[in-house]
Amino acid sequence: QVQLVESGGGLVQAGGSLRLSCQASGRTYSNYVMAWFRQAPGKEREFVAGIGWTSMPYYANSMKGRFTISRDNAKNTVYLQMNSLKPEDTAVYYCAAEDDIVGDYESRYEYRYWGQGTQVTVSS
Repeated sequence: QVQLVESGGGLVQAGGSLRLSCQASGRTYSNYVMAWFRQAPGKEREFVAGIGWTSMPYYANSMKGRFTISRDNAKNTVYLQMNSLKPEDTAVYYCAAEDDIVGDYESRYEYRYWGQGTQVTVSS
């Protein structure tokens, strides 16, 4: 069992930056694939970025260049640095974890463990 707690969301103007954090506790965090998803009102939860236990990052195509995912295994924390934010980035951002991904790592159904989410609002 892994418990995830996100933080760092808030209100920011378009063009600004935020850094989200996800603190993990429970089982061996370093073995898990960690990911960020987001869900805007009335929309499906979508993949944003993920990072494997070797710290290799991967991104949704639309996020490349603006978002950076990283992890600090010593702190059991994964980060999402978001730059050049746009109003369409407004959503609840969720942290997810899984140690046994057998299918599409961009699919939310592959992840068993989720945080409660943190709201990001980008004003125009």
